[in-house]
Order: sequence, then C-alpha cells, then structure tokens
Amino acid sequence: MIELLSSIEYGPFILSFKLAFITTLILFILSMPLSWYLSQTKSKIKPVLEAITALPLVLPPSVLGFYLLYTLSYNSSLGSFFDEYLGIQLVFNFTGLVIASCFYSLPFMVQPLQSGFESINKNMLEASYISGKSKFYTIFKVALPNIKPSLLTALIVTFAHTVGEFGVVLMVGGSIPDETKVASVAIYEFVEIMDYKSAHIYSAIMLVISFLVLLSVYIFNQKQKKSFL
Repeated sequence: MIELLSSIEYGPFILSFKLAFITTLILFILSMPLSWYLSQTKSKIKPVLEAITALPLVLPPSVLGFYLLYTLSYNSSLGSFFDEYLGIQLVFNFTGLVIASCFYSLPFMVQPLQSGFESINKNMLEASYISGKSKFYTIFKVALPNIKPSLLTALIVTFAHTVGEFGVVLMVGGSIPDETKVASVAIYEFVEIMDYKSAHIYSAIMLVISFLVLLSVYIFNQKQKKSFL
C-alpha cells in the first residue's frame, strides 16, 4: 500500500484542486449578482440570459473549448492585447485554464443560486427594503442565510465539476506538467500509453473524491430539510 501511494504523482491532483478552488471563488463573486437578477427580474431578456448561462450544459466541450482557444489565442484581439500590453498569455497556461473553467462551470453556480433566491418568501425581502436596508444588505444578510442548501450545492458541485473537467481544459491548456496538466488530463495520457494500472489508480481517486463530495451535499441538504420539519 505504501509503495502504491508513493508511486502516485500528486501534482495533477494539487493543480486540479487549485484550479477548482480559484474557479469556484471567482464564479461565486460573479454569479451572485447575476443569479439575483435572474431570480427577481421579469424582463423579456431573462430567457435569453438563462439560455446563454446554460449553454455549457449542452454544448460539446470540444465546441466550447475551440471557441475559447480561438478567443484567448494570440491571433485574436483579446489574446494579442493581453500578450502585448500586459505580458500575459491566455492559452497553454494556468490563467487560460481558470478563464475556460469559469465559462464551463458557470451554470453549476448560477442555477442553484437562482433557484434558491426564487424560493425565498418575498415578504422577507419586502420587509428588509421597507426597513430601509440596501439591496446589498438584503442579499447577504437576509437572502443568503435562507438558502444555505442551494448555496452549498452551488459551491460544492461547481468545485467538483471543475475538478473533473477534461475536454475544455485540454484544448485551452494542453498538458504542461505543474502548469496545465490536471488529473483528468493525466488519466487520458495514461490510457493513451496503455498504462492502465496508473489510469485505474488516478480514476479511483477521482471517483472516491466525486462520491464524497456529492454525498456531503445530500447529507447536508437532508439535515436542513429535517431541521425545518
């Protein structure tokens, strides 16, 4: 067992968790106002925004990865601007992985938060506004404490989904050790060279992590439901 554990290269897993943590943090900050707006608005553009937000759920990763690769590459105006004026390359490095992951995992953060906000009793929000509280205060002091299951689901599922990304991160980041070679890419390379033993080990670790993450979400949500009974 010790020999087996010592043979594992933990760099791809550390990189995967680092990517997932940063992506989850960024998406939480960006998705909070978007989710709130989608849950409260009655605008005609709401279905359009929801469709755009949900696109990564139905788009093949290769399609999303291709457009992100093209948009972030030096050949695009955005990529060339960052490269020439800021000295930042947006493809085949960790920065590009973060940007790609934010696009790919966006619906996993937005949809649970939006659903949670929509489930809040409107009287609670109106009471907060009537008492003179700002929208910022209402969101963070009234709304968020009342959607803990949705909030936890959004954070954990986004984190787990980012850890398991493959197609998009491979196209945008490639496989550079300690830079873009995440665990899913490492498994793919093991299969390519027919190193099935290593592929089994890495896959088993990912399977256990994914299961524990989802199990924690369901246990927490079940406890929350019981507390309201």
